[in-house]
Amino acid sequence: MALAESATRLRKFINDPADFVDEALDGLVLAYPDRIRRVDGEPRAIVGREPRPDRVTIATGGGSGHLPLFAGYVARGLVDGCAVGNMFASPSLDVMLTVTKAISAGQGVLYLYGNYGGDRINFDAAADLAADDGIEVKTLRAADDVLSAPPDKAESRRGIAGIYFGYVVAAGAVRAGMSLGDTSMITRHALDRTRSAGAALSGSVLPAVGAPNFVLADGEMEIGTGIHGEPGTRRGPLLSADEVADELVPPLLAELNMPAGAEAAVLVNGLGATPPEELYVLYRRVHQLLTGARITVRRAFVGEYATSLEMAGASISLLHLDDRLTGYIDSAAAARP
Repeated sequence: MALAESATRLRKFINDPADFVDEALDGLVLAYPDRIRRVDGEPRAIVGREPRPDRVTIATGGGSGHLPLFAGYVARGLVDGCAVGNMFASPSLDVMLTVTKAISAGQGVLYLYGNYGGDRINFDAAADLAADDGIEVKTLRAADDVLSAPPDKAESRRGIAGIYFGYVVAAGAVRAGMSLGDTSMITRHALDRTRSAGAALSGSVLPAVGAPNFVLADGEMEIGTGIHGEPGTRRGPLLSADEVADELVPPLLAELNMPAGAEAAVLVNGLGATPPEELYVLYRRVHQLLTGARITVRRAFVGEYATSLEMAGASISLLHLDDRLTGYIDSAAAARP
């Protein structure tokens, strides 16, 4: 049945909700034919077109609904392949293994993805099967969301927009010709020095569901919401932009323990329905807070890096820079459109 004839019309540019993921991937591949392609026989396996000489390659993956995370970073040249799942759902083992084999260039594959249960299970199984085919795999999981678990349970934290810094550093290490082991170590170093926190003003609407995955009352917001709509730490009255930054930045600083004079990269990420102007209002206050703490913002990234369909909200990520990381972040800033 055509969308216009359905009893309940979603305010979305879609056809049949069941086809949404694959049609979106159709459009992505058609839009960037010189950068990405599908692996023959596996429409959910997206890989880059750039020739891969004898070097380390990078694979990622996750559920749909988060562009440019995950597949968009193949088009941007930061990763070599992506396994795509259904909306907010892990990709299958078969797709992950297909991506791994398609991008392998003889020096091993780095898996870099968010710390979610289904992804962990399927990526670990794919790594085991890849090893049987002689492909060495090392795995890193972004777990940067400080509000999703306390420090003593940091291994269970969710990955959110801070994974972008991991992609940047991993891609830079590969370009520099580093081995799989060294690429993994420097990327792990970046992830260990990255922390994020976010807030939501509305839920996401999955096309197949047709209703928000959570609902906030008028004048209410939630602190700590996950990018799949996972519950945050608290709900309360809508805060001003400055008040939101004042609540999100201190826990990041507390964990990173940056001394006066340190340098940071800042990422203010929109979750899908937040205008750029609002993100810059948030960044303004973040910059003020860091300056007040005598921390220098070396690079700022403001925009959509990890979304959740049309969720209104934002996250803030800080990367504590050092001499090992600064060059990678500078290069990423210079390459922005």
